Amino acid sequence: MWQKKIFLFFVIISTVSLLLHQGGHWNWNMKSFHFGCRAVPRGPRSKLTSVVFLKTHKTASSTMQNLLFRFAERHNLTVALPIPGCGHQFCYPRTFTSHFVYPHNLSPNIITNHMRFNKADLQRLMPANTTYITIMREPSSMFESLFVYYSQYCQSFKRVPNASLEAFLDNPWRYYRAEDKDSMYARNTLTFDLGGDKDRPAKDEAYAKSFTAQVEKTFSLVMISEYFDESLVLLRHLLNWDLEDLVYFKLNMRTESSKQSLNPQLSAKIRAWNSVDAYLFDHFNASLWRQLSALGLDCVGREVQLLRQAQEKLMRTCFAGQTALRSAAQIKNKDLRPWQPNGKVDIVGYELPSNISVGAWSPPDVCLKLIMPEIQYTKVLLRSQSIRYRRSYQYRAHLPQQAVRTVVRHPQIHRIDPKPAVVPAPVTKTTSSPKTSGTQSQSAMQEPH
Repeated sequence: MWQKKIFLFFVIISTVSLLLHQGGHWNWNMKSFHFGCRAVPRGPRSKLTSVVFLKTHKTASSTMQNLLFRFAERHNLTVALPIPGCGHQFCYPRTFTSHFVYPHNLSPNIITNHMRFNKADLQRLMPANTTYITIMREPSSMFESLFVYYSQYCQSFKRVPNASLEAFLDNPWRYYRAEDKDSMYARNTLTFDLGGDKDRPAKDEAYAKSFTAQVEKTFSLVMISEYFDESLVLLRHLLNWDLEDLVYFKLNMRTESSKQSLNPQLSAKIRAWNSVDAYLFDHFNASLWRQLSALGLDCVGREVQLLRQAQEKLMRTCFAGQTALRSAAQIKNKDLRPWQPNGKVDIVGYELPSNISVGAWSPPDVCLKLIMPEIQYTKVLLRSQSIRYRRSYQYRAHLPQQAVRTVVRHPQIHRIDPKPAVVPAPVTKTTSSPKTSGTQSQSAMQEPH
């Protein structure tokens, strides 16, 4: 009898310990699923795991890429990565082809490194049920970032005296050459990344309209970097993901000293020079707000608040109250130093404190991956996936011939929604207007990249 009592005691202790250990995880998870959002289905749901994310330039896309890398690792998915000859991009600015994908990464679930979009080849590479996502940024701030970031690489920018943005915009045709190797950074970069014609005349509105319709038909979600957190809420509902799948730290940010403020005249010149990009952004910015309104702005506000609370908690866990952001020169761990494009731009990064504690949901490895720059993370993934491939190959080599089957793609991840938690009190949120001028949401305060 006493043996049964002792056994029961240990079962109770173990159960309580497990619940305490997972408390934060389930708390966030349940809250994020039971807001009563309009048009949100109930019952069992599966996470969608086949994703193409077109990583555009200077749009907060590195932060989004990091989020997808971590999702793939957490769920044992395969990420398509570039062959060594392409570096950490798919041989950009060449148009994407599956020949640029590392052989061990074929039959992938996710693809997210920089490329010039090629729908036909991506459809041949990815599963039929793949979801296509990309991200855009207001053309004025995007072009200012491009001008500074690539000032020593893009010939159109290098020709400008004193690296003056004003001088370039006064007479772009004096400096711009469409045939230059890196000319895609100097005009309609977003259009080029999407596979369009960056050099269409500004008056050709018919092209801008037809190309925008083509993009809208292909991509299930076009995120807007100025409303990054709100975009993530739409992403979560589109893919049936959990809150912890969306937590991020901002990556590849410039220091304030390397940014140039833009007056209305400069902004107007930038939009005129990048007319197709401007048309695309205006269309998809309005589209984003229609989708947010359909979901319910109150619901979106509550989910954004929960996401930011989760990030703040994780930031305290990972950095133990210390200053998180540092210049590259201050980061001792070279694997965490972000790439510096030139001497005029200081890209800040992170370094973990030596006394980091192990949290229930955020062990040091999670903190490390949250802050790992794109180039280093791509190498880490390539190494781990190559090891996994070799082990799988060795295992199949020892199987009887009749037992070897064609590799099946990773199935969708099935999960049952937890029981409803107590719905939090409504949160008063001042949601930004769909207009891009004026005040932006708090999520817009990051420096996209």
